[in-house]
Amino acid sequence: MNLARMLRQRAEAGRPVRVGVIGAGKFSSMFLAQARTTAGLHVLGIADLMPERAREAMKNTGWDLSTQVAKNFSDALATGKTAVTEDASALIKADGLEVVVDITGNPAAATRHVLQAIEHGRHVVNVTIEADVLVGPLLAERAKKAGVVYALAYGDQPALVCEMVDWAEACGFRVVAAGKGTKYLPGYHQSTPETVWTHFGITPERAAAAGMNPQMFNSFVDGTKSAIEMAAISNATGLQAPRDGLAFPPCGHHDLPSVLRPRAEGGVLEQPGLVEVVSSMERDGRPVTNDLRWGVYVVFEAGADDARATYTRDCFRDYAMIRDASGRYAAMYRSHHLVGMELGISIAAAALRKEATGAPSAFRSDVVATAKKPLCAGDTLDGEGGYAVYGKLMRAEDSLARRALPLGLAHGIKLVRPVGAGDSLSWDDVAIEETDVVRLRREMERAFAPKPARKSAAA
Repeated sequence: MNLARMLRQRAEAGRPVRVGVIGAGKFSSMFLAQARTTAGLHVLGIADLMPERAREAMKNTGWDLSTQVAKNFSDALATGKTAVTEDASALIKADGLEVVVDITGNPAAATRHVLQAIEHGRHVVNVTIEADVLVGPLLAERAKKAGVVYALAYGDQPALVCEMVDWAEACGFRVVAAGKGTKYLPGYHQSTPETVWTHFGITPERAAAAGMNPQMFNSFVDGTKSAIEMAAISNATGLQAPRDGLAFPPCGHHDLPSVLRPRAEGGVLEQPGLVEVVSSMERDGRPVTNDLRWGVYVVFEAGADDARATYTRDCFRDYAMIRDASGRYAAMYRSHHLVGMELGISIAAAALRKEATGAPSAFRSDVVATAKKPLCAGDTLDGEGGYAVYGKLMRAEDSLARRALPLGLAHGIKLVRPVGAGDSLSWDDVAIEETDVVRLRREMERAFAPKPARKSAAA
């Protein structure tokens, strides 16, 4: 609340929140479309390895390149224009910059940018959620020690879910499940960049003409992006991953409290307090009624069977909440998310309130590389959304016990032994160099490894 007012005050004072954006793809373009009309925001600079792509993004989103592009960062600071560069490091160091937004999609590059931004006292909004799942707890801890904010990006589903979980807990409800919707069938895990467009109902030629990256889009189809987003939510909220990975139950928003409740009460959850993704398709391919394909949700309960819980259940009924048959479980949902168009919320919250729109507080869940097909020694992994592996959600303690290979590192490395279809890869299956990001991952595992549950005296 009040972020718009606070932004207007900064605008009136001549001190807009100055933002640096790294990466000029679709998400960036959606942000630029709104930043242009948001009082109190100044995009100081945009960095992209292909600067012309940044200029094209500005042009396509209504910016006047003849009057709004600065010569350099000093000129941008003095005139309120925007500088374009291929040098992300120079942008991070630019005078006057308050918030750095990484939208590269590359976990190694994003990790470097986040660490450099923290070093220079900038708040960070990390849109590259793959980096958050790979080393996020470590990044958030370093930001906290430096006195700056590290945040997930509002508009992306994880931050929206974090907000809903926070709302429910602040209201005194117990969160039973939270997550998002997507289009899913079990066979999608074998989807490749070659087959992806059939799931979107478009031709490869049309996709190419629109500049759509088949590998990136495939990560949404094959279940990888869902696993990554649920891991981020888990690490930020305290909700756990299902032991067997995401179930993707078919479910419309009217059935959320009935489906996403414990199995003992007729639902699909092994226990309360889980992340889960609901499918917009029945297993036979029929569309789900009232699907939540583009949305997010939270399921919560009134409490135990006592007088206070009974009163709350009555309120659920009186105010026409979406409830299960018992009246104990209720749900709230949001039907859509606006992706980069909502990013300004994270930027304003970080700069004006020093608050994160979601950030990891522990290493609770991981996303591990899992073979789409039989893999042979000598095969090279091609990462998220590729031909070789997809990402599977796993509890952190299980991932560490199995020495599972994080999906964020499964790119450009070779297998040293075969892996069966459907099997999760381990560090021992690959030849991997000790790069900076690999060392950071190992440091994160050591520092944030979940402690084993304490055994009872009877045990």
